[in-house]
This record gives sequence, structure tokens and C-alpha cells, in this order.
Amino acid sequence: MIRTTLKIEGMMCGMCEVHICETIRKAVPTAKKVSASRGKKEASFVSEEAVDANALKDAINATGYSCLSVESSPFERHCLFGKR
Repeated sequence: MIRTTLKIEGMMCGMCEVHICETIRKAVPTAKKVSASRGKKEASFVSEEAVDANALKDAINATGYSCLSVESSPFERHCLFGKR
């Protein structure tokens, strides 16, 4: 699993967060655990495969927000009693 985190400028309210999440889900149909935070100025999601960072950045920028960076790192699921 891969966690992708995007730094985004321009989110001002909860609807902005929803708009970013919808854009990510449309650009990456396999995305799971999609979330956005206007306070942190970032969005993140988990996917099985690495994503095309440029295509994702272009999708966000096309909505009127500014995607400053896209970073991916390995993601391990944890359960209550340790790793699965």
C-alpha cells in the first residue's frame, strides 16, 4: 500500500475539502481513505499502486486550487493488536 500526501493551497471551508476529495476520487478511482484538511493545507489517500503525480497535480490545479507537491510513501495497515 502507498500513502500519497498532497500539499494544497486555496482550501477555505469544508466544501473545499469535499471538492478536493471528489477530485482525488475521480482522478484515482482506486483511492481509499481519502481526506483533506484546510487547516493543514493537505490531502491524503491510500492506494495499492503508486499514482501519476503529474496527472494528480493537474487534476487538482484544474479545479482552481494549487497543488504545491505530491509525496508518496509506503503505508502499513495496523490493527488493534499489532500488524496484520
